Amino acid sequence: MNLFTQNGELTVPGMIGLVKQNRFISQQVKEDKLPTFTEAKDKLPQPVWQGHDDYIDCYFKAWQLAFGNLRKSNADTGFVSDYIDTAFNGCLFMWDSSFILMFGKYADRIFKFQSTLDNFYSHQHNDGFICREIHEETGKDRYARHDYSSTGPELMPWCEWEYYLNFGDKERLDKVFPPLMAYHRWMAEHRTWQDGSYFSSGWGCGMDNIPRLQDKYSPVFSHGHMVWVDTCMQELFVCNILMDMASELGKPEYIDELKTERDNLEGIINQKLWDEKSGFYYDLWKNGQLNMVRHIGAYWALISQCASVDRAQRMIAYLTDENEFATPHPIPALSKSDPHFEETGRYWCGGVWAPTNYMVLKGLDKYGKYTLAHQIAKKHLDNVVEVFKKEGTLFENYAPKGNEKGNPAKPDFVGWTGLVPISVLFEYVFGIKPDAKNNRIVWNIELTEKHGVEQYPFGTEGELTLMCEARQNADEKPQITFKSNIPLELEVRWGKDQTMIIKA
Repeated sequence: MNLFTQNGELTVPGMIGLVKQNRFISQQVKEDKLPTFTEAKDKLPQPVWQGHDDYIDCYFKAWQLAFGNLRKSNADTGFVSDYIDTAFNGCLFMWDSSFILMFGKYADRIFKFQSTLDNFYSHQHNDGFICREIHEETGKDRYARHDYSSTGPELMPWCEWEYYLNFGDKERLDKVFPPLMAYHRWMAEHRTWQDGSYFSSGWGCGMDNIPRLQDKYSPVFSHGHMVWVDTCMQELFVCNILMDMASELGKPEYIDELKTERDNLEGIINQKLWDEKSGFYYDLWKNGQLNMVRHIGAYWALISQCASVDRAQRMIAYLTDENEFATPHPIPALSKSDPHFEETGRYWCGGVWAPTNYMVLKGLDKYGKYTLAHQIAKKHLDNVVEVFKKEGTLFENYAPKGNEKGNPAKPDFVGWTGLVPISVLFEYVFGIKPDAKNNRIVWNIELTEKHGVEQYPFGTEGELTLMCEARQNADEKPQITFKSNIPLELEVRWGKDQTMIIKA
């Protein structure tokens, strides 16, 4: 392959064509007024949960913090869209933003949270690289491209696909595909070993201090010559999403390339990273040994669906084991059985984090484990609300021993912790799952108290009321109020495989 330089940057044929299609680089800044929480509050989805006022207060606190973090774009920095600040260190973070927007979609008609990602696309380099942190005041990358901590995890395609499934915005899908595909090619070129497996670093993977590398390597900054289980699974997941995007957009020329990589990664993951005796996926050290460190990163196996049903069942069993991941506040980033686990969390040495919990819940969906997902989500939310009642705010992470903030944990973190009282509440505690592409909602009802949502947004135009009356037990047929301003199908599930269809 011939390499050449453009504007001082190494580029490759094919890559430059994709980057030239990146319309965000030349996008003009829009002059819009940022909404305040006071203006937005009555327009937001309005949750109802009998006897759980503290949970509703926590929900609105998350939105108050989120709207307080909205920032104006600045053409001098290369930021092209107004955005929500990560609320951490004055930088816009790639993987934080991807998870923040997973709850931001519920306020899309008030503020275009999804446009936050525009500012990463506008900073794409000629070779496809996008830095994982961008200084908000200067617009400069925080890392040089070949620093092992410079980028990742590659989750923007997932975030954009979720947005598409919720809103059906094909115009945006078409606009984001070229920068996403160019970035993926950069990752495949610069973050893989000879066999196509992926590596990262503690900072690059986002899980800073998990003790997963051999002792001679820095757990934060080094790749350790290791095959990284979470990164391999994320990239497999991304291959599937980019294939779905290419199919939806009528771009078949990308599918063979992505399928070849996907199949290769699936083979590596299942042949090299699985330990049959313990029934778990692990990182692979340079010496050919699995590191035998059970951490939450291996649960990308569920959402990426690279695990067979049997292997998924064995992985899921660890989530219900009190000596592993079933801590009082689930799910710790590191198994309780690990000698480095700490009950106060010590960041990723046992801390409970909103984004990884959300990822596991989404993965449980893929294998039909709706009741278990509800149980984990409810415990997660319960603990977050208990800390909110004591501290009056939300934190970056939480202690697995329960009802305490993590150590250390940044306060007022919305940030991705807004996922818990918003998305986790709606999707896993209430059990409401939108499917705008098929014009339907699936509602898995587990609670027995009266609960639901008014002003629930669906797609681009729908506004719904979804309400379930109180029941004596989980097997009692729910009494549903369902109102919609658009034609829509609601599938209600409860008890032991009981279902009913309601049409609006």
